[in-house]
Amino acid sequence: MATIVSGTVPANEFALYETLAGNPDLEFEVERIVESGDEAVMPFVWVRGGDGESVESVLSDDPSVENLSLLAEFDDEQLYRMEWISRVDLVLQMLTNSEATITDAHGSGQRWTIRILYPTRESVSRTRDFCEANDLTFDVTVIRELEGEPAGRYGLTEEQYEALKTAYEGGYFHVPRESTLSDVAAELNVSQQALSERMRRAHEALIEDTVLIGSSNDD
Repeated sequence: MATIVSGTVPANEFALYETLAGNPDLEFEVERIVESGDEAVMPFVWVRGGDGESVESVLSDDPSVENLSLLAEFDDEQLYRMEWISRVDLVLQMLTNSEATITDAHGSGQRWTIRILYPTRESVSRTRDFCEANDLTFDVTVIRELEGEPAGRYGLTEEQYEALKTAYEGGYFHVPRESTLSDVAAELNVSQQALSERMRRAHEALIEDTVLIGSSNDD
């Protein structure tokens, strides 16, 4: 069964470690990672928190980076394509031996937060075994099997998913609204108070699992 795993990796065990160590205000968000040979990967990375000239300078000096290419630039963020050539053993294991897909990766401060879609639960174990054998750190925070997809993909219960789906289809989120909370509650045959709580919890789960990937409560 397909499984989503979220976890953290210390920045000093990951690519861009020197850049993060010397520039604590920078944040990295990986858009996509693909293999680039047997010992390198090629990510598309959004960089936030610095001006373009200084960001390019520090990235060019980072020993884990080669073939840096600026793809887009907007105010205080830049999109780069690059190759990571060191401290990528864990990433390569996930992509190759475990046949996983890295769906999100966010680096700032002392850590990277990564979310991975594994094809099976067994492939998750292969990553764990690899970390133990190679003295690498991957602290798993969430393991979620996708038996309830699409609800399970983002941490929603079936009831929360149905509440959001029914509200959306009824025009509750439209501007102007085409239905009220009472209308949606009647459609689902639940009380308005129960629906309100269900939708708040659903919004919280979605925000935490998508918008705030890589953030922590104490940031």
